[in-house]
Amino acid sequence: MQKKFIVNLLFLLLLNLLVKPFYILGIDAEILNRVGPESYGNYFAIINFTFLLNIFLDLGITNFNTKNIAQNQQLMGKHLSKVLSLKLLLSFFYILITLGLGFWWGFRSNEIHLLAFLALNQSIVAVILYLRSNLSGLHMFKHDSLISILDRLLLIIICSVLLWGGVTEQAFQIEWFVYAQTFSYLITAIVTFLLLSSKTEKVKFSFNKVFSLMILKQSYPYALLVLLMSFYFRSDSVMLEKMLEDGSKQAGYYAQGYRFFEAANMIGYLFAALLLPIFSNMLKKKEAIDDLVMLSFKLIFSGSLILCFACYFFQDEIMAWKYDDIHHYSAVTFSVLMMCFVCVTTTYIFGTLLTANGNLKALNIMALGAVFVNVGLNLLLIPKYLALGSAVASLITQLFVTVAQVVLCKRYLNLKFPFVQIAQITGFSIVLLTIGFYSKDFFESWLLSMLAFIIVGFVLAIGIRMISIPGLYRIIKYDR
Repeated sequence: MQKKFIVNLLFLLLLNLLVKPFYILGIDAEILNRVGPESYGNYFAIINFTFLLNIFLDLGITNFNTKNIAQNQQLMGKHLSKVLSLKLLLSFFYILITLGLGFWWGFRSNEIHLLAFLALNQSIVAVILYLRSNLSGLHMFKHDSLISILDRLLLIIICSVLLWGGVTEQAFQIEWFVYAQTFSYLITAIVTFLLLSSKTEKVKFSFNKVFSLMILKQSYPYALLVLLMSFYFRSDSVMLEKMLEDGSKQAGYYAQGYRFFEAANMIGYLFAALLLPIFSNMLKKKEAIDDLVMLSFKLIFSGSLILCFACYFFQDEIMAWKYDDIHHYSAVTFSVLMMCFVCVTTTYIFGTLLTANGNLKALNIMALGAVFVNVGLNLLLIPKYLALGSAVASLITQLFVTVAQVVLCKRYLNLKFPFVQIAQITGFSIVLLTIGFYSKDFFESWLLSMLAFIIVGFVLAIGIRMISIPGLYRIIKYDR
């Protein structure tokens, strides 16, 4: 099982490193520059508003389905048509609720227009994620990897034509970006459905009330967890936009740093997508998980810490390189959000493990506490520190979540953290931080200096066996 994890992780990382960072830092960042922080900030607040209500789209079905199909693959064909019918019904209610609450929140005119399309986009994405959960549950990781980049690849092509193709004399409009998303998501959903249909009997849409209630009853703990996580992940920009007079612009400045965080965070999310079905299967078979947990944690922690420190020591240069209009807090906000990245990637390991083990009640209690921490800190810090205050609130919240999940893993799974491993991780962090303080002196070019620091960081990680090349080779060559 470790062999399958490593092989498919490498394939998944390769595809996503080729496509998604370019999309976020090339296409998305260029759109932010073209339309300006205020227009993009307004879009950013609206799209995060749609994320807050995502619970009505999924109700925990996708995470439940990944775990369930991984443990009972014979149920996929039986469940597919009925769950898809339920998802479409949920999408209809989600769009209605989103538009109603958006109007109550204060969105008007063009904002409601954007909200309608973004809600539709979220509905299509929810269907894609459900279909992909079946691919993951069937351990069709390579197919899932290709599907995971298809929408972004289509968006890169469409937006590149609109941005640089000279097809129109008009300035780029944020609405064009939203319409391009709709088209890309629709194509991806159709391709995923056709791929999955080839693995099962003919799909006939049929709504079954008894079956739907049974699925919702089993998945509601996942739904509650998704709702709470959405609030402490996505409420920042929504609160920024409404609490400040220049809220849209501040949300835009927050989005500048958040885009880098999001580009990096995709790698952590891919870990979780691979680990959930694998952990679920291993726990069902009562296989030892400690080695896989430590292997995956050290891999993702090493990479995330190297990237975090690189962004911290070169924060000013990176922001000035990528954006035309930046706030004096922009660089610091960006570096704080990249510290969040280290915490979030850690939760992708331990939170996924707890989900696979079925510890949803404990996770929901923890997530509820995180919501109170996040909202309270935002109310306290935003008026004084603007976008930076929101980033600091996010960092403290993610630290709280990280510590809580590690404690829960130790309690419910008796997960061991040997002193040697703790010393290794601590030593790596201290040495890497020390190198970082001198990294700007490596070369005259800040870009070369940053790349050198990243290379040195990975060499260090391999040298002290935070990343074990011989260990990875043996795992790939021999299925133990």
